[in-house]
Amino acid sequence: MQISKASEAVGAIVEHVDVTTLTDAEFADVQQAFRDHGALFFRDQKLTPEEHIAFAGRWGAIDFNRFFKRRDGYPEIAEVLKEPDQQLNIGGGWHTDHSYDEAPAMGSILYALEIPPSGGDTLFAGMAAAYEALDDGMKDRIRDLKARHGNAHVFGEESPYRKAVGDRYTNADQAGQTAVHPVVLAHPETGVKGLYVNPGFTLEIVDMEPAEGQALLQELYDHITQDRFHHRHVWREGDLAMWDNRSTWHYAMNDYQGHRRYLNRITIEGGALA
Repeated sequence: MQISKASEAVGAIVEHVDVTTLTDAEFADVQQAFRDHGALFFRDQKLTPEEHIAFAGRWGAIDFNRFFKRRDGYPEIAEVLKEPDQQLNIGGGWHTDHSYDEAPAMGSILYALEIPPSGGDTLFAGMAAAYEALDDGMKDRIRDLKARHGNAHVFGEESPYRKAVGDRYTNADQAGQTAVHPVVLAHPETGVKGLYVNPGFTLEIVDMEPAEGQALLQELYDHITQDRFHHRHVWREGDLAMWDNRSTWHYAMNDYQGHRRYLNRITIEGGALA
């Protein structure tokens, strides 16, 4: 097994390994790489749905996604699918999964089954690197702030995004969750500080005038979207990617019109954030 940095800010590439046969010692090394890099990219996997589920189960309890269409016969697996005639993809903007939950999901494990001949890459951003690059004045300004996150604007009945993706989203009646989390999060496992706001689901800064709060959020977003904090994953069929929702953003590029892109995702439960 070989583990190498994908970029300085986020991610590591794991090669020459079959995730279905990892020994306990190898799995411990993979867990440490996940804590160190925030995202892992395994090449050349050949997984059945059962093997995908078994690998996910080594990381923790599975979060049964309530908004994505599930794979037939496998309720643990959410389908990330775009057909050739569809215009809008799933995840086509910077976001962090499940930040709207009181106990956000720890991470997601995404397996590539069908990839377009070009395009469809996923960008990842490292929140610890972005936080460390802030100047002391900004760090002091945001140190004790909290932000409110929500999902109705994406998954709810009146969401224009839901209307555009059609039956790829389910359970609109279950949307509407909100949660308050620190703007600066000490990672629950490593203690490393990182930014925990995102354009997809963060609604406002708590106890701050709306205009001031939105301006602050935009300043943070502009900072995080600098290329120096990113890794661009170019998918191949058989790739297995996993990321830590507490320390990364991601963004699925929508630049493959007329082609099918199909991946299976399993989400791992997390805990409340201090």
